[in-house]
Amino acid sequence: MSSLFSNVYPPSAFYFKVVFGTTLGMTDTSFQEVSGMSAEIETETVVEGGENRYVHTLPKGVKHPFLELKRGIAPLTSPLVVWCKSVFELGFIAPVVAQPIVVQLLDEKQLPLRVWSFANAYPVKWEVENFGSTKNEVAIEKIVLSYTYSNRLI
Repeated sequence: MSSLFSNVYPPSAFYFKVVFGTTLGMTDTSFQEVSGMSAEIETETVVEGGENRYVHTLPKGVKHPFLELKRGIAPLTSPLVVWCKSVFELGFIAPVVAQPIVVQLLDEKQLPLRVWSFANAYPVKWEVENFGSTKNEVAIEKIVLSYTYSNRLI
């Protein structure tokens, strides 16, 4: 597929890259799945005195779900594992360090088609999925991140 058609057809969702602020633009490891890239406006219902036909729905602010990353269990030397260990295993003796995260949807030439940035992200959950003696699958870890806001850059 040429780059001419990349702008015509919707991009595939399987070729992407996640970059963390502490890895200086290098990819830590491949991820199986990224989810939680959405924004929603919180609303407040206000009843107007004397008007019974409707209520006003007013915007309050934007909320974001957690960003979830899934991948095969990485070695202890992975920058993401080091970051998660510092948050979950040091008993808060050191401050939690937030960092920017960028998710890029790539084309066949490894060029970004779409880019999302997530500001001030930090891990809030680190989970290893179930092991099963009847499974023939890779052991998966899931890292759940909170962030303050996101932007779509491209």
